Amino acid sequence: MRTNDVVTISFVEALLSEAGIVHFVADINMSVLEGSIGVLPRRVMVEADRHATAAQLLADAGIDPGLITKSR
Repeated sequence: MRTNDVVTISFVEALLSEAGIVHFVADINMSVLEGSIGVLPRRVMVEADRHATAAQLLADAGIDPGLITKSR
């Protein structure tokens, strides 16, 4: 998932943690480099074998499907 909305990131982290899905938020410190204007999106990543479960969990919680990226 990719977004620059910190509230959505927090919500997603809570959902994933509650479901026991290990996740990692990348680019969280990029705001220091960009000048704290929030232009660069942060990425929430999960293990590839948990992607489908995580994507369904987020969709069920009403997260915009456009934010959820495909597994590679």
